[in-house]
Amino acid sequence: MNQFKTVALLGLLSALLITISYWIVGGTTGIVMGIVLAAVTNLGSWYFCDKIAIAAYGAQPVSPRAAPGLYQMVERLCDRANLPMPAVYIVPTRAANAFATGRDPEHAAVAVTEGIMQILPEDELEAVIAHELSHIYNRDTLTQAVAATIAGAIS
Repeated sequence: MNQFKTVALLGLLSALLITISYWIVGGTTGIVMGIVLAAVTNLGSWYFCDKIAIAAYGAQPVSPRAAPGLYQMVERLCDRANLPMPAVYIVPTRAANAFATGRDPEHAAVAVTEGIMQILPEDELEAVIAHELSHIYNRDTLTQAVAATIAGAIS
């Protein structure tokens, strides 16, 4: 169902982008510019949504040696959910946050902030990570990334 929602969202926002280009530039040139901009935006958000989100937060990749507890927690939850292991990141900030990103389970990432790792006990952190993995499982991350990218292009 989420794949259908993503395609519908892409179609709707692309049509809006093409219409705005038509109004601003006018004629065939505006339509062509809108189509090109929508195609570049859609493909870019599809293939690079995880990298864009990770870079925006300044997240650092985590290896099993660098943060064994966090890495094992994600690995254990992925095994239970029958998900491939996503890339794991830590965001160097005191704010308490976590997020998942990626276009599908095979191209996903999970990030947690240093702040959330400090304030939550292990069982609560595991619940937060499980919640983020559910976004990957349901492919919510792609829908969110595409919507944000196209909305940014429109604005």
